[in-house]
Amino acid sequence: MTANAMTTADTPEQNVPKNHLNLHGRPERIATVERITAETQVTCTVNLDGTGQGVVDTGVPFLDHMIDQIKRHGLFDLEIKCNGDTFIDDHHSVEDTGITLGQAFNKALGDKKGIRRYGHFYAPLDESLTRAVVDLSGRPGLHMDIPFTRSHVGNFDVDLFSEFFYGFVNHSWMTVHLDNLKGKKNSHHQIESTFKAFARALRMACEYDERALNTLPSTKEAF
Repeated sequence: MTANAMTTADTPEQNVPKNHLNLHGRPERIATVERITAETQVTCTVNLDGTGQGVVDTGVPFLDHMIDQIKRHGLFDLEIKCNGDTFIDDHHSVEDTGITLGQAFNKALGDKKGIRRYGHFYAPLDESLTRAVVDLSGRPGLHMDIPFTRSHVGNFDVDLFSEFFYGFVNHSWMTVHLDNLKGKKNSHHQIESTFKAFARALRMACEYDERALNTLPSTKEAF
């Protein structure tokens, strides 16, 4: 396959559990996306109605740890494999993982009928407190206020934190606000509390609203 090409597949990986929680007669919300460029090869499978299972292997251990927060606290089944040029820098792997994961979420959401659309959550981690607000709006927009006081968490460049979220948001077509309200001394806690808050807010937004299962959550009747 040529560089910068992207393909999508409709069949999830065999080890991603089938959706056994969707009791509303809606289609299974499972999607697989493969993104191949000259810099990375990323495959991602997501089940929006999972139980938090799956394996994440991006080649960037701190990013794996953070995506595990999305998986566990969002109750999304995720299988992610990235082979990237980390011998140069982690940038391409982090950004392209965000892009591919965002594309998989957008595909899995389908027509969005019956979802809550909006989600919000406050997540503390010791001295750090972060608020995440999500709107599955069909309009990509990321608004962040995370005042880091360190440039790195271990070997992870904190600048890449925003690259992941920009990639995810721009390709999932959602609006996301992330604000670290307290705790500006421990960058690890700032980032992890953000991922935990985001996971819970995204879970809320993706869940079905039993009072509006056949309704688009928009007065426009379109996204």
